Amino acid sequence: MALRIGVIGAGQLARMMIAPAVELGLDIRVLAEDEGMSAQLAATAVGDYRDVETVRRFAAEVDVVTFDHEHVPQEVLRALVADGIAVHPGPDALRFAQDKLEMRARLADLGVPQPDWARVESPEALQSFLDAHGGRGVVKTPRGGYDGKGVRVVDNAQDAAEWFDRLESGDALLVEELVPFVRELAQQVARRPSGESVVYPVVETVQRGGVCAEVLSPAPGASEKLIEVAARIGREIAEGLGVTGMLAVELFETDDERILVNELAMRPHNSGHWSQDGAITGQFEQHLRAVADLPLGDTSLRAPWAVMVNILGGPQNATMGERLDTVMQKHPSAKVHTYGKDPRPGRKVGHINVTGDDLDDAVYEARSAAACFE
Repeated sequence: MALRIGVIGAGQLARMMIAPAVELGLDIRVLAEDEGMSAQLAATAVGDYRDVETVRRFAAEVDVVTFDHEHVPQEVLRALVADGIAVHPGPDALRFAQDKLEMRARLADLGVPQPDWARVESPEALQSFLDAHGGRGVVKTPRGGYDGKGVRVVDNAQDAAEWFDRLESGDALLVEELVPFVRELAQQVARRPSGESVVYPVVETVQRGGVCAEVLSPAPGASEKLIEVAARIGREIAEGLGVTGMLAVELFETDDERILVNELAMRPHNSGHWSQDGAITGQFEQHLRAVADLPLGDTSLRAPWAVMVNILGGPQNATMGERLDTVMQKHPSAKVHTYGKDPRPGRKVGHINVTGDDLDDAVYEARSAAACFE
């Protein structure tokens, strides 16, 4: 009988696991939050991922549980482990992706380079940190933020006053120094339960409005030292936190070529979408291999350059399908990946991958193809 992989969450990441699961001969099943979500083709159950009994019923029908997102509560995760279900990544690793304060403390224990930071429970504590760091900083809600949500650059403590007002007893905010970075990078690592790990080339990511808009692989102009250090940091985090599956390490590069860890994601990640068409083993297949404890695949590039451009918002006066014909005619070398979502301003509804021998040509082709969906 085929190994049964259960994915909690039915967003675009689960959707993009379906094809490689079929190709690998794996039986993929999805617990969707609602009807009609991106991964509805594999949705075998609909229910609340925060409800222990709902998730238990779903997990009882699979061999391995993995995730489309990191929001499943710890008590639910630990109930599955207590039931003898293989959970990858497990709760002891996922807690560092779920809580940024815990992440920062653990990375400090590991000696990983990161921005200066502090746990702040009051406006006074925040102001003290700002005064010691040039008067500016980045305040984050420790849990639940993504794509720029729950993140705010502040000049004084009053800029985060309403966040403090919403804190419950014992809770705190995270404040970090405002890093004068020259660009953002991302390092992906895959690690299986037996301990084998592989790294992908470090990539450059371009953010717009707090959302990843473009990815260039490999990171243009990256020195051998930077490539080596990024890979080493990725492996150290994966091993130190006990991550199983895909890990994305978001990084800042400074003007003196230092790199600092920004955030972590323990699942396939936007910064790795290029690998679907640009690497011998794409991140979605790799994640399935890893959580199933199968031998990991080759991460080498298929061409010198791979470029990913997100389709943000989508057409407002047509459907995605109605634009596909135009894209395919004008850009036959572009690979289009759609998410089955209704267009909405700022929403990620798909992405374009282009590979080639010339970076400028690949960037132009990917941007032009994505623009056809505007």
